[in-house]
Amino acid sequence: MAGNTFGQLFKLTTFGESHGEALGGIIDGCPAGLTIDLEAIQKELDRRRPGQSSIVTQRKELDEIKFLSGIFEGKTTGTPIGFTILNTNQKSKDYSHIKDVYRPSHADYVYDEKYGIRDYRGGGRSSARETVSRVAAGAIAKQLIPEIKINAFVSSVGEIFIDKPYQALDFSLTENNAVRCPDAATAAKMEEYIKEVKKQGDTVGGTITCVIQNVPKGLGEPVFDKLHAALGNAMLSINAVKGFEYGSGFCGAKMKGSEHNDLYNADGTTKSNLSGGIQGGISNGMDIYFRVAFKPIATLMQKQETINKEGETIEMQGKGRHDACVVPRAVPIVEAMAALVIADFALLNRSNKY
Repeated sequence: MAGNTFGQLFKLTTFGESHGEALGGIIDGCPAGLTIDLEAIQKELDRRRPGQSSIVTQRKELDEIKFLSGIFEGKTTGTPIGFTILNTNQKSKDYSHIKDVYRPSHADYVYDEKYGIRDYRGGGRSSARETVSRVAAGAIAKQLIPEIKINAFVSSVGEIFIDKPYQALDFSLTENNAVRCPDAATAAKMEEYIKEVKKQGDTVGGTITCVIQNVPKGLGEPVFDKLHAALGNAMLSINAVKGFEYGSGFCGAKMKGSEHNDLYNADGTTKSNLSGGIQGGISNGMDIYFRVAFKPIATLMQKQETINKEGETIEMQGKGRHDACVVPRAVPIVEAMAALVIADFALLNRSNKY
């Protein structure tokens, strides 16, 4: 299987399956001498871990990280940073009913077609549990770029949206509720709706907005390695993501140039920021902001028609522990992937200058 490494200079390679012994990763390219805050890394993992509220999967995993290499006396040595996170609460028998069955909108069928074999326990490598390694690496990337602030939050669940611009929100309130929405009134509506959907044995999608502030000018390369293209690649690599837009996004397609252009102030900042902090693939010093769309989770606690390995039409129903809505737990994943991109481009930018 190819495609397990992300990044150019600050590289992450992940390994492991949902119900295997452990998950983990190797970070290559992290500069030597970086003081590592282990508590901050564990805090990020705690934000992503399952079982943290009544509206997410009740799988109980502590997600405690163990570093194997690359850190000595609290600082990075410049060598590969290896780490593992044990799986301790697998219930593989919950998946025995899909051993020879393809779940609708899952990776089951295509894995069988591509590899001729698949780990059906929790989806194996295709499970979103793989993202625990991304969050760990993203926490280190954040420490490499401490001056840059990355804040993600749930901006919609189903048809329930925050009706305020991000500038009017207090990001410190994001962790005050189970949905991770910084607007308390909207969060309450979202949580109630997720609970209703869960009772029906159904699932619902949503969007996450991410705002990156204090980004220096000049990150990004103007042709194939545009900064927004790298961010899009990072977000679209996350399980269940169906869409990415930055700045004005698809709304920009409805506007005239006279409405859309960001006019300059004397200091090089812009009066508006429909560009989303990136012009010509390069950061311009303004806030970078984007939205990521997540589909409803494919595993339903309802009966659905599907096929088995023999191509026979059968009826199946999901079992086990699953999220009714993935977006609350995906917030730290979006932040982690954004941090990996920005850290990587910050290192690339250093290498471009004499």
